[in-house]
Parts: sequence; C-alpha cells; structure tokens
Amino acid sequence: MSDADPPTRRNAPALALHVPEPPFRPGDTPDFSGIAVPPAGAAPRPDTSAEPRETFPLTDALVRVLDEEGRAVGPWDPKLDPDTLRKMLRDMVTVRVFDDRMYRAQRQGKTSFYMKCTGEEAIAVATAAAMHRDDMHFPTYRQQGLLVSRGYPLVKMMCQIYSNAGDHMKGRQLPIMYSDKEHGFFSISGNLGTQYPQAVGWAMASAIKGDSRIAMGWIGDGATAEGDFHSAMTFATVYNAPVILAVVNNQWAISSFSGLAGAERATFAARAVGYGMAGLRVDGNDALAVYAAVQWASERARSNNGPTLIEFFTYRAEGHSTSDDPTGYRPAGEAQQWPLGDPIARLRQHLVALGEWDDERHDALVKQADAEVRAAQKEAEKLGILPEQGRENIESMFEDVYADVPWNIAEQREQALREARS
Repeated sequence: MSDADPPTRRNAPALALHVPEPPFRPGDTPDFSGIAVPPAGAAPRPDTSAEPRETFPLTDALVRVLDEEGRAVGPWDPKLDPDTLRKMLRDMVTVRVFDDRMYRAQRQGKTSFYMKCTGEEAIAVATAAAMHRDDMHFPTYRQQGLLVSRGYPLVKMMCQIYSNAGDHMKGRQLPIMYSDKEHGFFSISGNLGTQYPQAVGWAMASAIKGDSRIAMGWIGDGATAEGDFHSAMTFATVYNAPVILAVVNNQWAISSFSGLAGAERATFAARAVGYGMAGLRVDGNDALAVYAAVQWASERARSNNGPTLIEFFTYRAEGHSTSDDPTGYRPAGEAQQWPLGDPIARLRQHLVALGEWDDERHDALVKQADAEVRAAQKEAEKLGILPEQGRENIESMFEDVYADVPWNIAEQREQALREARS
C-alpha cells in the first residue's frame, strides 16, 4: 500500500498478537471435558513398513489400549504375558516410592534439588520393557523409570542425588542428572533440547557402523520450541536414522502451559507431518499403549523403515521440581481431574481384570518397594548427604576434562589442593 491512499490504511484493523493462556488458573474449577478422549482400541495400527503418510491420521488421534474396565482392546493390544505386566507394575510402583522418598529427603535438607515423575511412570517403564536392553536413551529428567526398569542400583541413584563419595559422577552433575553407559542412559543435560540431535547422531553412527542398536531421544513439550528439535527432525528424516523421538507432553513447561509451545494450534505429534516422518499420539497413562507404540516404532527403526515421532499425552501431577510451587499458576487438585487417570491404577486394574492380581498382592508390593527404597536410602546415607560434603578429593574437579592439562588449569589445581590442606 502506498502513501497515496491513507484513508484505506486508516480503515484497516489494528494488528494484534495472540498470547496463549492456560484454560484454568488458581481458584478456577478445572474442566477437561473439552479434551477428546477416543474409545480404547479405536486407532488403527499400520504395518511397521507403512509409508509415513499412512500414520499421519494417528498424529491427531490417540492410541489407547486399556478401556474403562481395564480390558486390553483393539489392534494395538501388545498381548503381554502376566509376568511382564507384573514387572512393569512393580517398576512403576518402585519409581513412585523412590520419588516420594527423595522428595522428602530434599525437604529435610539432605539434597538441594529433586524432580518427580508422578503420573508419568508408565511412559519410561513401558518404553524400557518394549526396547532392547542395549538400545541407547538420551533422556530428560523424568525418565528415571528407564534406569529402575533396567536394574540400575537404587543406591547409586541416591548417591548421585546426594553428591556423596558414592557418586560416580563425582559431584559434577545436579542431583537427578544421572548417566550410565552400561545401562544405555546418556547424561541428562540441563540445556533442554540437546538430547534430540544427540540421539539422532548416535543412531546415524549406529547405522554407519552396521550395528543393530537403535536410539531414543526424549524431550518435553516446552523444549519442542527450541531449534534443536527441528534440526534433529530434519537429520532423522533425511538420513532415515534408526531413532525414536519422544515428546512427553505433560501440559506444563515449568510454569508455562503447553500452548506457548504451540499446543493450541496442533498436536505435537502432528509436527511429524511436515517432515515426512511417521508419527503417533499415544495415551501416556496407558502402559500397554506406550509399550505397543514403542515396540512398533522400534521394529520400524530396526527394519530401516525410518524414524518415528511419538507424543506421549499425559499430565505432570506435581510441581516441575522441588523449586516449584504449581499452586501459583494452576488450580489445586487439577491433576485429579485429568481424564486419562493414574497409570499405576490403570495397570493394576488390568491385572485384576485378568485374574492375575488382587488387593492383597498389591499392598504387599507397595510394602516391599517401600522397604527396598528405605534400605537403599540407608545405605546411600552412610556415605553422606549433600550438606556434609567438604573438600575431600577436590582435585577430581580437574580430571577428565583435558587430555593435556593447560598450565593455568594446573596452577588452579595446585592452589585448590594447598587451600584444601590448610
């Protein structure tokens, strides 16, 4: 428009921005009736060799297996045996008990920081059950279920949280930022988003070597707005990397709701469409649906049929971390209104419906998990808690960084040692 027609310009509407706001704030009554929850078993299951476009309708659907009575229905039913189901339930209960104990430890001043995955236990635990033991994960900080499911010692997890003498990370990571190569658990990064390109790169290297292991990258809904997400999606699609890319959409990125990352416009799974990648949107509180989706994507990757983006639709039942008070930005009790329920209760209901579980065995399981976690905590605390840590072995902070230590770093090391001895 030129300057010759100012009247037309004056009649044009003023430009405006849309700033997403969560549907409920403190004091509101949560109402999730607007969330479309299709019947369990309604989503079709394409062949693992299907073209990506055949999965595109599933990016707006919701893969579900467990119905309201706890029965496994539909084409995605993985038909798991009772022992596998019980192992998954045991791991999920252990994770929840572990979270509760470590949360209390932080509140008691034994460590500085903790992050729970309450309400999200099925995602990591069922994923671990569906993948091979030697596959590699590039997790965020709510996938502790991967370690628990793979038999990682609870004592070692706690020692890392306490940064004590048993911490094989040598105090170099924040509490809960675990790392263990043997258990296929890459170092958690506080710089969110890095896990995606790292997972894709690892998967590409596995393919280049002619290996058979695949990788899985994890990210939260908020971090999908970062550039790392899009770079990883491009490389994964272009090079047909044997990788699964997971978006854990728990509705909140600290205190910012998922709409600020684009959830108002489309599902996160729908981002696969623009890249020509297979995509699935999955009920993250349904352990069987999670297992089935990850198993499907794993088979696809191992058969050189390409990567898969999976959105796990769930809800962060508690705060972002022990540094966060969710009552400041969302209504109290909102988690109890979440329409997809509690993942532990749903898997328990399924086992009961099969005649493979009952209240007595469940109570015994909870007591056993509590006893194991308490015993692990007692062992870990024999090596000290975070506030008790002093200047012992201070020279270790200079190790594992440089192959040849620069002179200025060497001087700093000697100075630190002199001060520690004085």
